[in-house]
Amino acid sequence: MIKFEHSVFALPFALTGALLAFRENGYQHAATKILWIIVAMVGARSAAMAFNRLVDASIDARNPRTKMRHLPTGLLSRSFAWGFVAVSAGVFFLAAGALNRWCLRLAPVALAIVFFYSFTKRFTSFSHLVLGFSLGMAPAAAWIAVAGSLDPRILWLAAAVAFWTAGFDVIYSCQDYEFDTAEALWSVPRRLVKAHDLSHINAAFFTMNGYVSMLFFLFWAADIFFLDPGA
Repeated sequence: MIKFEHSVFALPFALTGALLAFRENGYQHAATKILWIIVAMVGARSAAMAFNRLVDASIDARNPRTKMRHLPTGLLSRSFAWGFVAVSAGVFFLAAGALNRWCLRLAPVALAIVFFYSFTKRFTSFSHLVLGFSLGMAPAAAWIAVAGSLDPRILWLAAAVAFWTAGFDVIYSCQDYEFDTAEALWSVPRRLVKAHDLSHINAAFFTMNGYVSMLFFLFWAADIFFLDPGA
């Protein structure tokens, strides 16, 4: 139900934030902190993925692409999945507490955000951005884990990760265009492009990617002029 690579995917973002924080604040207890960051990431990601499978079980059962997943086919029970969510969340809170008090205080907020994503496709096309934000928190969270406070500079990396993740999630959701349309689920492909109506293709391709290119420039410009001490 939960593949290990799902955790590995988000982990480099957190580790990047941690390394940047170590560079600024020193490398005291670096190995221990990195270990607990990895445990926290795996716990949070596993809890979020299992929760998503539970919330979307009935939808997954009707979707040809996902109907063979473990819950729709009965390979795993809902009680097992809820137990998995609880254990994974417990591991996440344990790791957050081992890092520092701010991580423990913010842990419920982080978990609430990643859980909230599972409901967003039912009412907004911005579900892709919510997913992006969920992963974009990783570098900022790791900075807090190392430094015990948040440095606004790490938010540039968090935003870059968020928008990058949202972008490829839009591409991923194209697989479910017909199903999302039939189920009246929200997604960017269903809002902008229809198989029988390509009149919005310019909005979908040129306009949306125009925004992406502008954001790309703004982040690089900010890095060059505001964050680079040699500029």
